[in-house]
Amino acid sequence: MKPYKFLPFHSPWWVVFAACLGLSVSSVMILQFALSVLIKPISAEFGWGRTTISTAFTFAALLLAIGSPIVGRLIDRWGVRPITLAAIILSSAATALMSLAPGDAAIFIAMAAGLGFCGAGQAPLAYAKAIAAVFDKRRGLALGIGMAGVGVGTALIPRITQVLLETYGWRGAFIGLGALIFAVAFPVVWLFLRAPGGQPSIAAAAHDVTGAEPSAGLTAGEVWRTQSFWLLIAIFFFVPMACNGTVVHLFSMLTDRGISADMAVKVFTGIGASVFIGRLLCGAMLDRFFAPYVAMFFIALPALGALLLASNMSASAQVAGALLVGVGMGAEIDLIAYLQSRYFGMRAFGQVYGYLFMSFCIGGGLGPYAMGLSFDKAASYQPALLGFFVALVLAIGLLGRLPKQFPYPAHG
Repeated sequence: MKPYKFLPFHSPWWVVFAACLGLSVSSVMILQFALSVLIKPISAEFGWGRTTISTAFTFAALLLAIGSPIVGRLIDRWGVRPITLAAIILSSAATALMSLAPGDAAIFIAMAAGLGFCGAGQAPLAYAKAIAAVFDKRRGLALGIGMAGVGVGTALIPRITQVLLETYGWRGAFIGLGALIFAVAFPVVWLFLRAPGGQPSIAAAAHDVTGAEPSAGLTAGEVWRTQSFWLLIAIFFFVPMACNGTVVHLFSMLTDRGISADMAVKVFTGIGASVFIGRLLCGAMLDRFFAPYVAMFFIALPALGALLLASNMSASAQVAGALLVGVGMGAEIDLIAYLQSRYFGMRAFGQVYGYLFMSFCIGGGLGPYAMGLSFDKAASYQPALLGFFVALVLAIGLLGRLPKQFPYPAHG
């Protein structure tokens, strides 16, 4: 690989490093894993059912979905770094402001929705764009390592949130999390996601670094007219619906079933490790095997995990189910970036990723709502978990319908 001259350390792997750390405290991590720990204390203080808290997550995910294509277009035009830095400031402030939420459910939901919208520029889209722009032949591995930040966040955010909750209450926890986002993400993005020679986009130097032509590919309008795009829209709706729905309620589900809060937090640490390992393994496999087949394997694992959690057998079986969900969870993030770059090219990467991530967010927002509704109506998470299993099997079937050759394969 040629020297990465526009970074002070002369290597594109610093972009991967920045993506990994930035993702570990992204808005997606806060909405998924911090909220999972805070569901019970917020519900207890305000007397709300879990459906209400889940509705807040759903609206946050919906606004994150709406913001994603907008951010994608801005990134394609102005570059990753300025948009991401602005988003980090906004999302850290919006997270801290959640500490002021009153006991009015509508206001709480609106504030969560605002957090989701502000976090669109600090979601995986920006980091995936930066990595895909400077890697071609080893794009899968680079995306896998960068997206492994999801695993780091999965392991650390619940534990940090639990410590903040026990020390300062749930309001203080939101302030601490807002400070954490800024303290971790802002410096690494400022230092390591620099564009070359003052140009607005990292993609401008991609040809020099990877040998790939960054302008090659379909326009967003052309992508919309392909069957592959709509298959990916459906796939990346079903998978996060199942995985996010399970994870957001996992802390409550495990403690409801007699597992201590401390052990439940440790389970999240294990999930974080499984997410991290899964992302590295998935990334390495994407460069060696046909990507849709790799995706089938990583979607089958959380499907099995959902079945184990639905069975409500022994504590060990529940932990195993949670870990299997973790191995597959986050696969959507690097799979979205890899598959779209191979099927549609890099020409409108940010905008197309924004549309696919919109589907991801809508599915990811409906999943927790379905779990909350299942618990409030049936006093059990089992109906939703069985529905998630069916959704994941359907996603595997849709992957089998994707074209068997990539129009934009790796160079070299």
